[in-house]
Amino acid sequence: MPTSKKRINISLPEDIENIIEMLSNRDDVPQATKALHLIQLAIEIDEDEVWNAMAEKRDTKNASFISHKKVWE
Repeated sequence: MPTSKKRINISLPEDIENIIEMLSNRDDVPQATKALHLIQLAIEIDEDEVWNAMAEKRDTKNASFISHKKVWE
């Protein structure tokens, strides 16, 4: 059955494989679906860390503040 989704092949350590199996059984979803969900969460967390690092770099005593309205004009 053809799919438009990109497939990747990864090797999992046994402990990770067991955890994904346990979580997928708990949530009554296929293991691939659970793995995808966990990858999506990890990407969001990583993205948040990048945004936070940028914000911390800009957050100085002399930082100028711009109103939300002004930013989106």
